[in-house]
Amino acid sequence: MKPVIDSHIHLDLYDRNEREQILRELPLYQVDSLLAVSFHLSSCLQTLSYKHPSIKHALGYHPEQALPETKELEAITELIRNNRSTIVAIGEVGLPYYTDHGDMKNYAALLEHFIKLAKELQKPVILHAIYEGADIACDLLEKHEVTDAHFHWFKGSEQTLDRMKKKGYRISVTPDCVYEQEIQSIIEHYPIELLMVETDGPWQFEGKYEGQLTHPKMIHDSIATIAQIKHLPIDRVYEIMYKNTKHFYKLDAPEKGNR
Repeated sequence: MKPVIDSHIHLDLYDRNEREQILRELPLYQVDSLLAVSFHLSSCLQTLSYKHPSIKHALGYHPEQALPETKELEAITELIRNNRSTIVAIGEVGLPYYTDHGDMKNYAALLEHFIKLAKELQKPVILHAIYEGADIACDLLEKHEVTDAHFHWFKGSEQTLDRMKKKGYRISVTPDCVYEQEIQSIIEHYPIELLMVETDGPWQFEGKYEGQLTHPKMIHDSIATIAQIKHLPIDRVYEIMYKNTKHFYKLDAPEKGNR
C-alpha cells in the first residue's frame, strides 16, 4: 500500500461522524489528499470551512439540480474569485444526465460560464459530463482553448474517448471499476498518464462494497484493478496515479493568501 489521492469526493455530504472518521483514518490508509468538490453555494461555503491540511478545495455548481438563481450564481462566482489563490479547481460543474430538466441550452450556458472563469483564473475544471453531454463539454472546452479538464467518473463512446485523448483531458475512475465492465474498458483504452482515481463519496457502491461507507481506502482496490488491466506492477500504478493528480492539481505548489 502506497500513498493515494482521492481526486473527487463530496465531503460536505457525509454526516459529521462519518467525515471525522474518514479524516481520522487518512494516515492509516495512506491517503495523502482529498479533493473536496462543491454542489451549490451553501456547499461551497461548507467546503471552504474545512481546514484540514489534507483537504483541497474546489468550488462550483453541480448540474443535476435546478439552474441557480442569478444571485446564487453571482455569489459562487465571487467566492471563486475571492479564493482563487487557495482553491485548486472549479467544480463540480457540467451537464445533467440523470435528471431531466429539459433546458440543456441554459445548462450549457452555465457550464460555459464556469469554463470561461476557469480559463481566466487558470484553474482546472472538474466536469460532470457523460455520454452526449461529454461532447457538448468538449465543444465548449475547445471553443475557449481550455485543456486542464478533469472528467470525473466518465462514461461515453470510444469516439468521445479518442477526442478527449487528443486533447489530453483527464479521466478519473471510482471503485466501481472493480466490478463494472464499462469502466474497465475505459481504463483499458485510455492512456494511464491521463488517469486518476476517486471515490465520489458518499455515493455508495455495489459488489464487495454493498452497504459500506464509501471511504478513500477503497482507492487501493481501484489501483489494483488498473494495474491488472494495464499489465503493470502495482507499485508503478501507485506512483503514476499519485504523480498524475499531484501534477494536474499543482498540489506541490505552496499555498498563498487570497488576492
